[in-house]
Amino acid sequence: MRAPLNPLIDSLSLPPIPEAQSWARAYDGAHGPLINLSQAVPGSPPHADLRERLARAAGSADAARYGMIEGDLALREAYAVETANQYGAAIDAGQVAITAGCNEAFAVAAMLTAQAGDEVILPTPWYFNHQTTLAMLGITPRALPARAENDFVPDPADARGLITPRTRAIALVTPNNPTGAIYPPEILAAFATLAREEGLWLILDETYRDFLAGDGAPHALFDAPDWGDNLIALYSFSKSYAVPGHRLGAMIAGPQAMEGIVKILDNLQICPARTGQIALAWAIPNLRQWRAENRADILTRAGIFTDVIARHPGWKVESIGAYFAYLRHPWTGMLAATVAERLARERGVLALPGSYFGPDQEDFLRVAFANVEAAQVAALDARLAGL
Repeated sequence: MRAPLNPLIDSLSLPPIPEAQSWARAYDGAHGPLINLSQAVPGSPPHADLRERLARAAGSADAARYGMIEGDLALREAYAVETANQYGAAIDAGQVAITAGCNEAFAVAAMLTAQAGDEVILPTPWYFNHQTTLAMLGITPRALPARAENDFVPDPADARGLITPRTRAIALVTPNNPTGAIYPPEILAAFATLAREEGLWLILDETYRDFLAGDGAPHALFDAPDWGDNLIALYSFSKSYAVPGHRLGAMIAGPQAMEGIVKILDNLQICPARTGQIALAWAIPNLRQWRAENRADILTRAGIFTDVIARHPGWKVESIGAYFAYLRHPWTGMLAATVAERLARERGVLALPGSYFGPDQEDFLRVAFANVEAAQVAALDARLAGL
């Protein structure tokens, strides 16, 4: 008799990115090289000095040893200083934990704030790994519609109407994946107020914040003296430093939450991988100009993409932000996966169908324009013509 699997895992769909990549393999190259707009990966390598430090750290005896559960002190201090400066807030290394990427940070936040049978409010369209993480933990995602007519920014009043006795947290991603929508500071303040009033946690994923135009604080949530009672802020080093393979993310939380985070991390990772931590502790204060240049380049690509789409009737950029665009396709009533597969097979353009990101998303495709060069973005003009 075959031993049964955990039904919470067995019922999950397979990861969606490989399915989309299989469509691209059927492309015959007739229109030129594949333009891969599917996955949020940096389009350029790490800075040369960072690569050198990664190589040096990888060969060191120190990187082969265990580190602290919550991450190396040098990296936590550097990240705390950088974040405190950006937000004008009092944040120290004791409020920071380093994780194996932001996906793990979200999983830890979910385990910390909810248990099987509880609920977490999650705006739709949602980042699919957030939904599947909750599902495998037996936590129900309560779908909070973020609508095109509102620029895909969720409404705190709608969230209030979803709260039940089993609700434990609200999870937001800004700049958003998949839509690119940037949530205004006043909207984030309203969600923070709602969380405090209802005794909920606000899990705020800011993976793409370094690609926002301007250098100001994206919100003022850390100004509240009791922010640690309800807020857990997540971040990823993968995009900003072009090191996704090193799997490093971060969490900022108050003292009580941090105790729980350490308990969870000790059972998941023991400590984060040391090589990337050692190199990133140097990179945070020393690569600010390089990060600013990358940000400007990606914002340029966003402008090119918007201009290209505007020239093709029936296509519409519904939302665009730091890394992504959410694109309405011309074929109302056609499954988004059918559109995406046709685009990949016939024109060599790989995007993800909106259906990967939750219910009622068949009219959309998600485009990750940050991982291709500006010339490839411009080449979309010819690929869409006559489709």
